[in-house]
Amino acid sequence: MPEPPAEGDVLAEADAVVVTIGRKRLLDGVSLRVHAGEVLALVGPNGAGKSTLLSVLAGDLPPSAGTVSIHGRPATSWSTVDLARRRAVLPQHNPVSFPFDVLAVVEMGRAPWEGTPAEDGDERAVAAALADTELTAFATRTYPTLSGGEQARTALARVLAQSASLLLLDEPTAALDLRHQEQVLALARARAAEGAGVLVVLHDLGLAAAHADRIAVLAAGGLVEAGPPEEVCHAELLSGVYQHPVEVITHPRTGKPIVLPYR
Repeated sequence: MPEPPAEGDVLAEADAVVVTIGRKRLLDGVSLRVHAGEVLALVGPNGAGKSTLLSVLAGDLPPSAGTVSIHGRPATSWSTVDLARRRAVLPQHNPVSFPFDVLAVVEMGRAPWEGTPAEDGDERAVAAALADTELTAFATRTYPTLSGGEQARTALARVLAQSASLLLLDEPTAALDLRHQEQVLALARARAAEGAGVLVVLHDLGLAAAHADRIAVLAAGGLVEAGPPEEVCHAELLSGVYQHPVEVITHPRTGKPIVLPYR
């Protein structure tokens, strides 16, 4: 198994990354690091480049310019299996073409460890992922019979079972109710507390401010600002980025910013 990272280690880094598809520039000179032990929320309006940046940091999308490293090495230098042992990716959409049951889908997350000593932990990792996402009772349900939210939690359980030290989650709360949104972010915080680095794309600025150690704001393919929520979540910046006036107040108990659209 790969050596576990130390807190603060850089697990993924984009340096001056440019992504151009046809005549469209999706990312324009973006530099960003994901550190072990942190939850980094990536926010911004539709079309800002969030999913593109996540794919670049995952090593799935080569940049047109700039460099990308994962665990201190160029992303292109890892084999597919070695990369899968170090980073796990939850895409926005998780189609399953065959009527696999929930258990089988989650077990797919253990594929990178086949033939290694870590394979002995497959059953334990899958059971823990099902329990963490409250899907233990759904293990024998077929994926197509699940609700959208249940499918989203199944896909997340697969990622958790992969036991990678870098988690890249693209809108994991989009199909979930309030309780399960909070559960997902709590799981992200727990993984970070165990030493993982978590990058999560979110549209809900309240969730980002409440749970993230840092927030990176993208707009029109560029990085506008990155830092702790208290520094990034201010009305002038967010109103400009989202082209809609917002108010930012401070939660009286937690001290975290609360972002509200001005009505």
